Amino acid sequence: MPLTPAQIRKNLHSLAPADRERNEQLNDIQRKAIARYTGTLDELEAAIGMLHLGDHMGWKPLVLIHNKRTIRKYEEILGIEIREFFPPEGPSSWRSLGYTIAKKIGNFWKAVSGEVKDDELKTQRREIA
Repeated sequence: MPLTPAQIRKNLHSLAPADRERNEQLNDIQRKAIARYTGTLDELEAAIGMLHLGDHMGWKPLVLIHNKRTIRKYEEILGIEIREFFPPEGPSSWRSLGYTIAKKIGNFWKAVSGEVKDDELKTQRREIA
């Protein structure tokens, strides 16, 4: 279902602020990753996507979306460590349905590891509102 103009405005206001220095840093990481990468383009594309979502979502929603191996692969492609590079929660983290559910459960790391069996979390961990 498409978002209303009011919902889109709300989402725009929830994005991480555009900062020239940060944008230059992201661009530099992206360009270096492209220059040194060999492998499948879909992995490079996904890593770059994670790079651009990280400031908005934070690293906690990212580790719910991806498994540890995928996170490590993307970190290697980008030359960053997401826990050091991104905030735990970004200004748009509330849009991550999985992260919202994990916070309600109360034990984030058990939700990440799959120790907590929650059908709603299982089906919505990668969804955005």
